[in-house]
Amino acid sequence: MYRRLTIVTHRVIANSNHVSTTSYYNQSNQLNPRSNGFLLVRLFSFSPVHRRAPDPDDPANLMKEDGVSVCSQMWIENFREPDRIVTNLTSYLRRFELWVLAYQKVCADDIGTYMPRSAVQKSALEDLLALRNAVLDNRFKYGSRLQFFIKSPRDKIEYESLSKRKIKAILTTTQPAPFQDKIVQEVLFMILEPIYEARFLQKSYAFRPGRNAHTALRVIRRNFAGYLWYIKGDLSTVLDGLKVGLVISALMRDVRDMKVIDLVKLALVTPVITSRPDEGEKKKKTKRKYQKKRVLADDEPKPDPYWLETFFGFAPEEAEKLPSWGHCGILSPLLANICLDELDRWMEGKIKEFYRPSKSDVIWNCPEGEAEQGNTSWPEFVPTSGPDKTRKMDYVRYGGHILIGVRGPRADAATLRKQLIEFVDQRYMLKLDNESLPIEHITKGIMFLDHVLCRRVVYPTLRYTATGGKIISEKGVGTLLSVTASLKQCIKQFRKLSFIKGDRDPDPQPCFRMFHATQAHTNAQMNKLLATMAEWYRYADNRKKIVNFCSYILRGSLAKLYAAKYKLRSRAKVYTIGSRNLSRPLKEKKGQSPDYQNLLRMGLAESIDGLLYTRMSLVPEADYTPFPSNWKPDHEKALLEYIRLDDPKTMEDQQSCIREQGLVSPQDYISMLVWNYKRNAIAMDQLSLFKSSVNKLEKDEQLLLDSNHENTDHKTKEEEASEGLHAARM
Repeated sequence: MYRRLTIVTHRVIANSNHVSTTSYYNQSNQLNPRSNGFLLVRLFSFSPVHRRAPDPDDPANLMKEDGVSVCSQMWIENFREPDRIVTNLTSYLRRFELWVLAYQKVCADDIGTYMPRSAVQKSALEDLLALRNAVLDNRFKYGSRLQFFIKSPRDKIEYESLSKRKIKAILTTTQPAPFQDKIVQEVLFMILEPIYEARFLQKSYAFRPGRNAHTALRVIRRNFAGYLWYIKGDLSTVLDGLKVGLVISALMRDVRDMKVIDLVKLALVTPVITSRPDEGEKKKKTKRKYQKKRVLADDEPKPDPYWLETFFGFAPEEAEKLPSWGHCGILSPLLANICLDELDRWMEGKIKEFYRPSKSDVIWNCPEGEAEQGNTSWPEFVPTSGPDKTRKMDYVRYGGHILIGVRGPRADAATLRKQLIEFVDQRYMLKLDNESLPIEHITKGIMFLDHVLCRRVVYPTLRYTATGGKIISEKGVGTLLSVTASLKQCIKQFRKLSFIKGDRDPDPQPCFRMFHATQAHTNAQMNKLLATMAEWYRYADNRKKIVNFCSYILRGSLAKLYAAKYKLRSRAKVYTIGSRNLSRPLKEKKGQSPDYQNLLRMGLAESIDGLLYTRMSLVPEADYTPFPSNWKPDHEKALLEYIRLDDPKTMEDQQSCIREQGLVSPQDYISMLVWNYKRNAIAMDQLSLFKSSVNKLEKDEQLLLDSNHENTDHKTKEEEASEGLHAARM
């Protein structure tokens, strides 16, 4: 019996492909029942572990790193080698971590809350993987209306059960961009943005991270002082769209990966359906019914608050237009900057070609024109230098609007304008004329980003040290560039938002949008709007005046609103009850109710904040912080610093500098402390430790010198002996 069991055991082991275990059992003694039974128990108690190979289609196995770390690595690689031609971007397109990160960002925009990586459901990851594979296999199409690889978490529509009428309406009317299109656009944006941000010049300040309208104004205040003629151009028609060939050729200057190029080209050439339902039919007039207040769903994003929506109405002309090309979506501003980067580089060449320094000029007399000269704490001041002035030019671009400052005769500005018209016509096929590129003198005031650039002549006292150490004070004359907020433009924006009426004497109008809101909520909304506008006019010379005017308009609008709401008949009565800043409640309980302060103290009343900046003395001063010439955004500084510290040559240079100056690095100091404590069993202070290390180095150098001398003496003795032997033989 035991022999039969042993044979069965042998067969089971042979079938399970365990060669080593089989040989072990074959060598066992089959005649010993105890040993056979023990081996049988050990055999059946042993359960072999079968390790399954990782499934390549499992999304969990594809997420090896964090998506943010992958993006950071792309930024570091491109800033380390900004001039290289990129040929292999498909490897990043395959990284599933980027697709998960894009899904999280698009979900945050769609549902209003950020979804952490652990909260993404497995079914969503599988659909996301299917979308990635479709993009890599050229099966993805932009603008799909009924067939989706992945849908938004908010999309609960079952498209299979829709009626023909609804399907026709979906296919023939304007619809928002599909959720899967936004994910593909986000992935392409994360791949392309670090490539071109490392290549863009410092002359563009729109649609770029860390560069906004404030940056452009500060650059103008610092670099455009002393310029007499200004060319202001509007190239915003480029933002409406260019030919596909021009965009692709500009993109292929630095990117040669055809998979990414084909995806961008497909987004540009796919038609966009923009028709409206029942177009051309006359709409029947219906009475306006009372609309109940709609309650937002849990997964529905909240609309912009009133103060933010109102502030967006103050957007300057240069920032109103946002490019939207085909199905590119978030890629459109980046593609516009890629196309206009050629204009920036052309203008940079013209700036170097136009620069002619003058020896009599005290500011710009350097051959390169890059050195900091003059009073660096007051770079906006430019002293006059007579007729023989340095010819200089500068350029700034914000979106599709350009501003060129010229220091020289007007004829040079006219020549530059002619060359610019030819370049734009040749490169962008855009017809410009002299009216679209006017040449204006600084004395007339140049409007840019709702700020007026003008010149102020100042007569400061210049002090300098003459020969012999004598300090001489003289009255100088120069110009100072003034950047002031346009009050006329501010009134225009308020009129557009229906806050005022009238031109010469603007009269505030009641803000009926906030009629059903409480006084505390209304005051809080207006305070946020005023604080944001005070920040917008931060670098304007007339910041106090313009912000106080905005406060006057909003305060008058609220006073009229409260007068209509609480039936107080006039603004004067509102100010009498609610005080100047409208911080006191305008509606109190009748009878013997406690005061507002007592109710507020007991927590039975809502706190009401008074309006900000009701007096000009409360408005903060303009910010005149000096702007550095080699300014870079914080993220670029961090990237360049990391690349510099990651370079082994930087560490070698620092160590050699420490040795030359006789210093000790903290790491070497700690190692010497530990070594001396181990050797001498005592703790040494820094001075004695440094002296001992210096003495040790001197002893080592002396030993090396002595050994070199001994070697040379030995060599000379051997040479003398060989010469004597050679003479004896002769």
